[in-house]
Amino acid sequence: MKLIATMSSGFESVTARELQNLGYDTKTENGKVYFDGEYEDIARANLWLRSADRIKILIDSFKAVTFEELFDKVYAIDWDNWLPLNAAFPIKARTVKSQLHSERDIQAITKKAIVNKMADVFMRRGRLPETGAKFQIETRIHKDMVEVTLDTTGDSLYRRGYRVEHGTAPLKENFAAAMILLTVWHPEEDPFIDPTTGSGTVAIEAARLARNIAPGIQRHFLFESFDWFDPKILANLKEEAKAGEKDVDLNIFASDIDGSMIDIAKLNAHDAGVLHDIQFKQIAVKDLKIEGEYGTIITNPPYGQRMSDMENVRKLYKEMGEVFATAPTWNKYILTSDTEFEKYYGQQATKKRKLYNGSIRTDLYQYWAKH
Repeated sequence: MKLIATMSSGFESVTARELQNLGYDTKTENGKVYFDGEYEDIARANLWLRSADRIKILIDSFKAVTFEELFDKVYAIDWDNWLPLNAAFPIKARTVKSQLHSERDIQAITKKAIVNKMADVFMRRGRLPETGAKFQIETRIHKDMVEVTLDTTGDSLYRRGYRVEHGTAPLKENFAAAMILLTVWHPEEDPFIDPTTGSGTVAIEAARLARNIAPGIQRHFLFESFDWFDPKILANLKEEAKAGEKDVDLNIFASDIDGSMIDIAKLNAHDAGVLHDIQFKQIAVKDLKIEGEYGTIITNPPYGQRMSDMENVRKLYKEMGEVFATAPTWNKYILTSDTEFEKYYGQQATKKRKLYNGSIRTDLYQYWAKH
């Protein structure tokens, strides 16, 4: 099967590298990485990818410039290979720069073509029951090229199943993990600090990465309800993953000025199985003492979306600049949507990476160590 991993724009190379490390050949496009696989690979990618959003099966791809063409080509697919007669199959539609530009019509035509095909194959009249398992189908059209996909993930992969408590505007788990995968942190040698930890996501993801805990180990996936999917496949992979978890001594420090956030972060770390791997402390950035010759700092300070907060946030950037300057041999990564960040931090970044945290355009300011 042709499979697609989707991710936040800007993290394509991170997901591609994760797939390559799992042994797959990849092809990357904007927001997507393609790879080939079988049932076991669907389960493995869902279980192990830290930076991806979801894994889809590419059922078919073709060109269509009229609704008639779209109907005929969707009808031509052997839907009975994918869907049981009682499948519930909602349709999503997306279209960009294409002659077929009404998403509602694309949705309706796709649905009608599948219903007609299933009715003909199963010799049914009238509506299909749709009382069974959910099969989420999507028709995406880009420059008149259609991709019909089946989602295997369900809730996005950022939902690891451990975060009970959310702070305000929490960073998604897969976004935090992708930022860590961009760094050169060596978990068993170097310390790691997040000085504005909020609900603890960055520190938790760092600990889980270092301990080799599979990101999807605590959750369910949509493919588990597919009648053609053998449940033993995922059970075996989870067993294998648990056996491969590492017991390592880590030096991960997470702090926040807000004590109630530290309580939330500890609760999340407990549910993620890494509470003992992280030192949590209530402390302001300006009072932070950075010790040790080498290390990595990753932080996602408050964005200050309201202008009234902007002053405080920029004061925080200045404090960060002063405190982080005491550790020139450390690598620092700071995520913010403030385009004037460098001015207040007091130093130009070695490199900037444009990312989207949900719909918010952000930059990852990277300050590489001076050795």
